[in-house]
Amino acid sequence: MADYREAPLATRPKTLDPNEYFNVSPEQRRAEEDRAALRANLKRQYQTQLNNPHRKELIEDPALTRWVYARANPYATFRPTFKTSLLGAMFGVVPLFVLYYVFKTDRDRKEDQIKAGTLNRKFSLSS
Repeated sequence: MADYREAPLATRPKTLDPNEYFNVSPEQRRAEEDRAALRANLKRQYQTQLNNPHRKELIEDPALTRWVYARANPYATFRPTFKTSLLGAMFGVVPLFVLYYVFKTDRDRKEDQIKAGTLNRKFSLSS
C-alpha cells in the first residue's frame, strides 16, 4: 500500500484507509469476529440442511425470499429522488417530444416539397 496514490476526483474507501484497517479497537474487532461467527454458523446450518440425503421438505433461504419479494414489489420501498425523477423524464417524457418533433418536421418538409412541386413521388400503394 506504500505506492498507492490517491485518485484526484475520488476519496479512498473506508475499508482501504490504513487508519481504519490497521488501528481497529478490540471491541470493534470482537464485534466483527462475532458477526463472522454468526454468518459461518448460519451458512453451516443451511449447508447441512441442503446436503441432507433424507430431506423431504423444502428448505427456505430467508435471503433469497427477501430478494424475490424485493424484486416482485419494487414500489414498496421506492423513494422519488432527483436522479429517479431525471431518469423518468429522460426515458418517459423526452422521447415523446423528440418523436413528435421528428415526425412533424418531416411531414412539414414533405408538404412544402409537394406545394413547390419538387417532391418526386413514385406510384406506390403503401405510401
